[in-house]
Amino acid sequence: MSARPRPAGWVSLQGQYAGTASRLLAYVIDLVVSTAVFTLAVAGVSFVIETVTRHSITWTTESGAVTTAVFVAWEFFYFGYSWAASGKTVGMAVLGIRVVQADGTGADAWRGVVRALVFPFSFLFLGLGFIGLLVQGQRQALHDLVAGTAVVYAWDARAARLRFLAREAETGPAPAAQRTGRTG
Repeated sequence: MSARPRPAGWVSLQGQYAGTASRLLAYVIDLVVSTAVFTLAVAGVSFVIETVTRHSITWTTESGAVTTAVFVAWEFFYFGYSWAASGKTVGMAVLGIRVVQADGTGADAWRGVVRALVFPFSFLFLGLGFIGLLVQGQRQALHDLVAGTAVVYAWDARAARLRFLAREAETGPAPAAQRTGRTG
């Protein structure tokens, strides 16, 4: 690595506090992913039970409370384990954000678990637990304040672009026909 000065137009968000839109989009992606995994798991369990017992399983309103409780437990596990193990969920990884301690060092497992346990309380009272994302410089929601965490950008788009360009330079640019999709 060289210590060359950065060009004037160079911008990196790495290490800066993640914005509200990034965090919301990551959460939406996580809801889709976790719900899909849960649905596939329930379908798989149903299939195995039906195959072994030869009785069909129907999910009725009587089993709805149990299914809801299992889903809520799954969501706690999904978010808590992800934050405790790596500091990011699937949605956060896609958007290049991660959970760190409020001082910027990596978050430990305990903070990830506490964050997951307090996370639902941020939704109480019409989402007032998220007001810190809009008014605070560190963009900490209630669950961040209680767990002593913050969410920062951890993906340097410029570095990724440079890696891509370096790979392209090694292999050479694609012929014009391949770039435009035209042949012959």
